[in-house]
This record gives sequence, structure tokens and C-alpha cells, in this order.
Amino acid sequence: MKALVLSGGSGTRLRPITHTAPKQLVPVANKPVLYYVLEDIAQAGVTEVGIVVGESAREIQEAVGDGSRFGLQVTYIRQEAPLGLAHAVLIAREFLGDDDFVMYLGDNFVVGGIADLVREFRTQRPDAQILLTRVPDPAAFGVAELGADGQVVSLEEKPQQPRSDLALVGVYLFSPAVHEAVRSIKPSWRGELEITHALQWLIDEHRDVRSTTIHGYWKDTGNVTDMLEVNRTALETVEARTHGVVDTDSEVIGRVRIEAGARIRGSRIVGPAVIGTGTLVSGSYIGPYTSIGDNCRVENGEIEFSIMLSDSRLEGVGRVHGSLIGRNVTVTPALHIPSTNRLILGDHSEVQIAS
Repeated sequence: MKALVLSGGSGTRLRPITHTAPKQLVPVANKPVLYYVLEDIAQAGVTEVGIVVGESAREIQEAVGDGSRFGLQVTYIRQEAPLGLAHAVLIAREFLGDDDFVMYLGDNFVVGGIADLVREFRTQRPDAQILLTRVPDPAAFGVAELGADGQVVSLEEKPQQPRSDLALVGVYLFSPAVHEAVRSIKPSWRGELEITHALQWLIDEHRDVRSTTIHGYWKDTGNVTDMLEVNRTALETVEARTHGVVDTDSEVIGRVRIEAGARIRGSRIVGPAVIGTGTLVSGSYIGPYTSIGDNCRVENGEIEFSIMLSDSRLEGVGRVHGSLIGRNVTVTPALHIPSTNRLILGDHSEVQIAS
């Protein structure tokens, strides 16, 4: 069995962060989301992985390399444009051959991994197996309709009138039968070859398409709100350890991971939280569910339920909450000019200012 990991998306909902880094490499608990995906695949016993890449191919290749750090053998497959999930299967035909495979979206986060799902598929070998979860806003996803016997009856991509609240999770398992399906469908109104259309083709051809409804945690890390929620979930598994230096005037409470080279001076840190390598925290408060990247500086400030990426500085500001701070960012107090806000923002930024 092989794996196909899709890492070619542009991440428009995470701009401006994704202007300089692919969304799959944005870290949660100081580890890129893509790494969690690759670890899931390795734990499921799959070792041959094709990673579909697009404009950010160089960054993905530099981050993953040949896959050996994950116990994997990685092949990169270039997708010239984001033309749909079924198109990714189409262009990966040579790599996939006639093997079964799991397709995993590189920006998805599934608590508990996929090992049980892969084991079930290998045992029963349907033509396709999909993961479903109940969501409050199914119109934003691919939606499945199940019959009375639990069989998949129909699938629709982002329907205006959803027939159920069962959304497709970004993990799919396929036999080689899917290759005929992706060759047989036409582009949707979005100009993409939709994987839902390929699955529907299999259903219409009376192939065996099964589903598993998961009740655990799953997130598509496509926007800031979901990134922060995934960061919170990932931090729940953090084990307390201190490889850096914490002075006697500091207080560390709960599950806090302090990496080598980090320095904590006169500060209070409440976990779960991670403090990256080479980071200085001085005279500050770091609250729960916060990830501070490598080589950052937090001085005379407060931050909680946030992600701060590497080489950034937070100095002399009040409580920062629910924020995603990019790389090489400086956050400092504004000049004391009454009723004035001074902003320097990149394209597609979003700012909330208290009145």
C-alpha cells in the first residue's frame, strides 16, 4: 500500500502568513501540520509516499527531504495548477501503479491517526473507503448521503442544499479502481476534477464504496481559527520538560515544554505551552495553549491562546489573545497619540481593534 499526500494548495485563507510559507508548514505546537500527517502515515505501516506539490515545491522539499526522518521513502509529484483532488490522483498514476493507496490532505489534522482505518481497508478491500464526520456547516464541505443500510448513496461538493450533515474528512482509501473513475469524469463548474465526482462514478458503477464516521477530532487547518484550535489540541499532549534555563524569579505551571537554549527570566508560564529553541521570555506572562517558536523574544508582554512563529518579537504590549503572529514580526506599543491607530499591513490582512 502507498500514500498520496496533497500539499499543492495556495492557502488563501491563511494570508498573509502563506505569502511566505505554504500552509502545510505552518506549525502547531511548534511542528508543521504536514509532519503530523507524515507521522500518521508511518504509524499506519505505509512507507512509500508521493507528495503532490505546487508553487511551494521548494519549501516542502526542504522541510521533508527524502522522508527518512519519518521512516518514509518520499517521491515528489509536481501539479502545475490546483486542478482538484481527482486531478492529483490522475497525475500520480505512474507513482501509484496498481497498488492500493491512502490519500491524505497535507493540511488536515486527525487525532488518533489512521492506523485502524488502514488496517480495516487492508482486511476488507472495498473499492473505496471515506471518512465522514458530522459538522454544523456542511455546505462548506463535500457532503455524503447514506442509505438506510449505511451504504454511501451520493456525494456532493459544497452543496447549497446539503442532504446531510456528514462532511468528508480529508483522508480517503482507494483500490486501483479509482484510476478509471478519475479518467471518466469532467471538470466541475470550478474547473477542477472533484474527488466527490470520482467517488460518485464508482457508486453509479455499483462499486463497493464504504464509509466510516469518526467521532474524534478532525480539523482542516485552512484558516486562523482552525489553526489555533488545532494548536490547542496538539498542546494537550505536550509533556512537561525543561531543556532551557529558568531563573529562580520565574514560575512554570503545568505541562510546559521549554526547548534547549531558551531562557526564562522573571516570567510566569502556564501550560500547556511550548517555548522554542533560543527564545527569550523576560518579565512576561505566557498563558495556556500558546506556542512560541524558535529564536523569539517576549519581553514585558502577555500572550495566550496564540501561535508565534520563529524570529519574532513581542515587547511591552498588554494581553495578546487568539492571535497568529508570523515570522520576523515585531509587535511593540504604539505612540501615545489619542484615538489613533497606526497600521502597516500586508495584502489580505485582518485586524481587530478594540474601540
